[in-house]
Amino acid sequence: MVALDISHASRDRRRSRAVGQERVTPQSVSGKMRRIKWATLLLCLGVYYLTPFLRWDRGPGEPSQAVLLDFAHGRLYAFFIEIWPQELYYLTGLLVLAATALVLLNAVAGRVWCGFFCPQTIWTDLFLLIERKIEGDRRERLLKRQAPLTPRRVAEIAAKHFAWIAVSVATGGALVLYFVDAPTFLRGVMHGEAPLLMWSWILIFAGVTYVLAGFAREQVCIFMCPWPRLQGAIWDPEALTVNYRDYRGEQRMSAKKAVEFRARGEQAGDCVDCGQCVAVCPIGIDIRQGPNIACINCGLCVDACDGVMTKLNRPRGLIDYEAWTNIERGRRNEAPKLRLARPKTLALAAACVALAGAMGYAFATRSTGALIVEHDRNPRFVLLSDGDIRNGYDVKIVNHSGGPHAYSIVAEGLDEGRFEIVGAPANEKFNIPAGESRTLRAMVTSARPDDAPLRFVARDESGRAYAAAEKFVVR
Repeated sequence: MVALDISHASRDRRRSRAVGQERVTPQSVSGKMRRIKWATLLLCLGVYYLTPFLRWDRGPGEPSQAVLLDFAHGRLYAFFIEIWPQELYYLTGLLVLAATALVLLNAVAGRVWCGFFCPQTIWTDLFLLIERKIEGDRRERLLKRQAPLTPRRVAEIAAKHFAWIAVSVATGGALVLYFVDAPTFLRGVMHGEAPLLMWSWILIFAGVTYVLAGFAREQVCIFMCPWPRLQGAIWDPEALTVNYRDYRGEQRMSAKKAVEFRARGEQAGDCVDCGQCVAVCPIGIDIRQGPNIACINCGLCVDACDGVMTKLNRPRGLIDYEAWTNIERGRRNEAPKLRLARPKTLALAAACVALAGAMGYAFATRSTGALIVEHDRNPRFVLLSDGDIRNGYDVKIVNHSGGPHAYSIVAEGLDEGRFEIVGAPANEKFNIPAGESRTLRAMVTSARPDDAPLRFVARDESGRAYAAAEKFVVR
């Protein structure tokens, strides 16, 4: 059994403050993992900033933005998909699918989502890049923080924060573009005609980005995000997570001392205790102390350690993506085993496929219209002078399709009775444009002495029918 620890991250921060470092200041590193992270950063930022400008032709009168959350009209558009408020269960299904996929990803590779795709990681990496370009790498930044302020230092700090604020405002502005037509809103901004409400939201989102990516950073990953706590509950020892091969690295000593130990036939590990794995860690933990729920599985310590091992002409992989079960096998001099396909991952993968299939089927077979009927509440019925009873209903026809349709409405279930739409002649068809609805007032009159079930049916010109059940009440 392995207990996941988070306390040593705090101890590292206390030690850093003792030498003048008030927060985790990661060092830059190069290598395969860092290149993958840069590629992921560019991909995610490109998708985030450019998606609002993609166009999608939905016909006349419909928004042409490919992805749009149109709160004003109660629509969510995503390319060919259009979600109405009463269809939010599709979003619920999507969230359940995403959660299941995240658990599957955790069973395969731990917190790899956090290390490569999480927005907090993406924007923190971007802010750190700006900080390094302006203030220098880790050692330079630490020295500058301890040195007295100079005009040059003040200019650097101002330039850094100006760049951070510019990125934050761009981030907040891009998020707002998902709720309005992007080109129209940008033209309004350029002409000073953007609504004050939009500016307010831009500033709110910009402020959140500025604080979280510029200052909170690892605090978000350790304390604010719930995923580390869940990670402690669902941690899988067979997942490929960043681990230190202690059976190869211990005991730690300098390269020169290791040569002397090995010459005497004594055990000497490959780890030279250079601290590079800690220096590059964006969370500030020491992966050599064992599995830690604060580790975001970014792999930067892998690059740092591999660089040191290459310089010392020692095998790479002292720190690597490895299952904890293989670390324990290595301690016993057993061969490693990679078990990505195991009952847990197969079950989670099957659940993802089943959820995706169910959602796809539900969406492919969903109705292109709806009929909603509501019986009058007060009074429930009216007794006419001739002894007949009349019931009133609000009938709402919703056209979810991409084109206009003409609907006829009938009420079935009463052999003897009259059905009429208030203000409309008998058998009239009601034209409803694409994506809109219309509410009609309907009356059913009958001399029936008992309650009876009713079935309202709306049919379009192609014969497609939409039905709603109601009652004709007499008491």
